[in-house]
Amino acid sequence: MDVSRSTALISGGASGLGEATARLLVSQGANVVIADLNEQRGTALADELGSNTRFIKTDVTNEADVQAAVNLAVELFGGLHINVNCAGIAEARKTVGKVAGMYGAHSLAVFQKVIAINLIGTFNVVRLAALAMEHNDPQPNDSPFAGERGVIVNTASIAAFDGQIGQAAYAASKGGIASMTLPIARDLARSGIRVMTIAPGLFETPLLAGLPEDARLSLGQQVPFPARLGRPAEYAQLVQAIIENPILNGEVIRLDGAIRMAPK
Repeated sequence: MDVSRSTALISGGASGLGEATARLLVSQGANVVIADLNEQRGTALADELGSNTRFIKTDVTNEADVQAAVNLAVELFGGLHINVNCAGIAEARKTVGKVAGMYGAHSLAVFQKVIAINLIGTFNVVRLAALAMEHNDPQPNDSPFAGERGVIVNTASIAAFDGQIGQAAYAASKGGIASMTLPIARDLARSGIRVMTIAPGLFETPLLAGLPEDARLSLGQQVPFPARLGRPAEYAQLVQAIIENPILNGEVIRLDGAIRMAPK
């Protein structure tokens, strides 16, 4: 897919990996719709990036919200060609252990919330974005992207494969994203829509921003090479590479500096 001729919908696009992706795609000439719950950050980012960017407040678990975001892309920019899904949350709780000084089982409500946002929310955006992409004209036969109508990039995590103590809910949600990559790619192949997933390692995102500087440095030094936290711009760089490489489809790419997480 030619980024400069495309419109992208980015869930979780107001900060972190999503923000970096929005910035890069806009710099390459794409139209971008930022779908996020953070209205203040999202509006400010859209204003900063200019007239080919719009923000819409979106709960990815809400069908009407996501449909409104898809409709905005189609109605304002004439179509939807790229969908990048970065919206997600993390909760660290043991299956059985202490929470707020009380010993007990993992909260079922917390587990359900993480699955609802990270996994079901991702699928909610994917299914509605794909339906809109099916209405695109396929790329011409003389194009490097012959027959292509769209590209979807989801965000899993290395926790899908190396889940640590306390990550049952998070790892399950991200494992689900990784596992559904191939079947969705197969579902959408007939429509010329590619589906890929990135599984980031330890990245400089709002998730880690609250940690002390020495703690962030310590985490970065666990990465074999380069021995640092990943940068959101590096995630965005891979998104662009996926969009522009027509043979990438149905695969999960670890973006992690070769780290394999210990139990804790």
